[in-house]
Amino acid sequence: MPAKDAFHTIVKTALQKERWQITHDPYPLQAGSFNLAIDLGAQKVIAAERGEHKIAVEIKSFLGPSKISEFYGALGQFLAYRAALQVQESDRLLYLAVPNNVYEQFFTTSFIQSLVEEHQVYLLIYDIDQEVIKRWQP
Repeated sequence: MPAKDAFHTIVKTALQKERWQITHDPYPLQAGSFNLAIDLGAQKVIAAERGEHKIAVEIKSFLGPSKISEFYGALGQFLAYRAALQVQESDRLLYLAVPNNVYEQFFTTSFIQSLVEEHQVYLLIYDIDQEVIKRWQP
């Protein structure tokens, strides 16, 4: 089993505060002969007539010395997971969870913003101290 990110519990708690039901911890993912695992799977019933929303969340802390190197790895992982998820469960959306301070200092730069937009990366921005979700993008 892969190691959990430093902020795994914080993101899990933040999702639960917004009434997301954690369905997988981790979410197992099969990609051909590869056994992968996304950090969390969750669902939320919106209304009886509208059904439910299902998500998978890959959590990143960006605690290393090079944010850009960590971003390269996170983007590649996100793209691979999204492709495998499309085959396994196409109605589940994948989000990349990043801390609010990293989002504000790094993800708002024009270069990173252009990559996020070009690759249609969905972001879940969380607050480490308050253990809440600050923003969903898009």
